Amino acid sequence: MRIFIDIGHPAHVHYFRNFIKMMEGKGHKFCISARDKEITHSLLDYYQIQYTSKGRGQKSLFGKFFYLFKANYVIFKLARRFRPDICLSFGSPYLAQISKIICKPHIAFDDTEHAKFEHLLYVPFSNCILTPNSFKKDFGNKHIRFFGSMDIAYLHPKYYESNIKYLEELKLVDKIYFFLRFVEWDATHDYGQTGFSIEGKTKIIKLLSKYGQVIISSEGNLPNEFRKYLYRGDPFKIHTLIQYSSLFIGESGSMATEAAVLGTTAIMVNSSAKYFGVFEYISKFGNLHYYDQENEAIEKIEDLLSSNDFKKSSIRNAREYMRQNINLTDFMVWFIENYPVSYEILKKNPDYQYNFKQ
Repeated sequence: MRIFIDIGHPAHVHYFRNFIKMMEGKGHKFCISARDKEITHSLLDYYQIQYTSKGRGQKSLFGKFFYLFKANYVIFKLARRFRPDICLSFGSPYLAQISKIICKPHIAFDDTEHAKFEHLLYVPFSNCILTPNSFKKDFGNKHIRFFGSMDIAYLHPKYYESNIKYLEELKLVDKIYFFLRFVEWDATHDYGQTGFSIEGKTKIIKLLSKYGQVIISSEGNLPNEFRKYLYRGDPFKIHTLIQYSSLFIGESGSMATEAAVLGTTAIMVNSSAKYFGVFEYISKFGNLHYYDQENEAIEKIEDLLSSNDFKKSSIRNAREYMRQNINLTDFMVWFIENYPVSYEILKKNPDYQYNFKQ
């Protein structure tokens, strides 16, 4: 089978990297296009996944519209040369539209309910859309729901291994530290959304510094007073850092759910979080707390810091979460290898996916 994948964000590399390696081991061929966003290309290089760049995206709405045509042109040229049997992405408008032109099925994953603009651009051109069961929107007959979240594709115990030696390098073994993540708010679906204020960040850092070390990851520029806390380590080992941190605090939905799944309690302020079914679902296991207002988040942080055993509880919660959901990578391999028969099977019997519960 010849499979075309379009990558638009660093998280998408993680979603598909285990799938790609497993399918390559079975003899399947891949063509991968990737946007030059943050560390996307570096991640693909790190995992030794060959790709073709489709350039950097744009921040303005006009720029994003122009980039749509540019990316479509790059993908069309690649697809015409590669001749895929099937196209796969995490809600890529570019690959979805080109798949329709070349008359090949496009399978999309999605977990972002409020990405209305992206939905307009890719849903009509997709043959099947797979989302977590908690996804609040309904895409009709082409919609397949699975039990779990996208994080499980790379954080499932079958595939994820922590690197305790990295903590030794950072001199963090047996130390209390807190991981903070701030975003730039420049994605199309981020327009009008907010997170922590500068005042809120300052208050949190001062509070956490009384209990342990503060480590910050940030997409945008930070005020000079915060720069001493910046994470300057290996970006490819950041999941180990998140896993062993006492708390995760930030604005990034992706990292907040990663922390929760890895056994670290996550506190998130993101005004769009209420639109996401996956946040609501993961929060039921006790490891994710999300808020519109930073004052409520700070109160929750203070409450957690007054407890001695919240880290042990969060580890137990993560184990229960994994126990109740499917191994997404194994499910993905089965679904793509057997499409469209797999689609028909799940439409008739959604519980068939429990065969991938481990």
